[in-house]
Amino acid sequence: MEIPIQRRSRRSRAISVATTCLSTVVTLVGLALLVPSLFGMHRVVITGTSMTGTIDYGSLVFEEVVPVSDLRVGDIITYQPPPGAPVDGMVTHRIVAIHGDVFRTQGDAVPQRDPWKFRLDEHEQGRVRFAVPYVGYPFMWLADRQTRILAISVPAGIVTLVSLGQAALALRRRPGREGSDSQRPRAAMPAGG
Repeated sequence: MEIPIQRRSRRSRAISVATTCLSTVVTLVGLALLVPSLFGMHRVVITGTSMTGTIDYGSLVFEEVVPVSDLRVGDIITYQPPPGAPVDGMVTHRIVAIHGDVFRTQGDAVPQRDPWKFRLDEHEQGRVRFAVPYVGYPFMWLADRQTRILAISVPAGIVTLVSLGQAALALRRRPGREGSDSQRPRAAMPAGG
């Protein structure tokens, strides 16, 4: 059964518009993630709940790099807790006390201070400028190997299927088939004289 040309062109336009919109969204998200990096900011994905209410789980945090001497009580920083701390990995908490070069932090959603004190070994430290809720979820999902494989293979499979479909349509419309110029009788040309 043949699909009317008018219907096919509407579908093609709809696919084209959807593809353009998706490409635009992906480009804008990519730019939003890259532009802060051009200004020296770092990105951190929040994977804990100790800052809930201020910075929620799954948020993407942007940090500016500042001299350690510029840090003040109330600033939120991401740092590696000292050895022996009951936490694995980096922590994003608010500074609640500074005594010389010794810092104390606390999560906004936790009633007590962190049980450790620490020094920052570097001369510079990331300080939270702003957070974007929910944007960190794709980064957390992509940290899982199986999810990364799906994220690559599903779009690749779709592109392959669309390409095969377009190739099949092109083969169907190929010149030389029934009704084409190659099978029509030709008129005899008069001999020039």
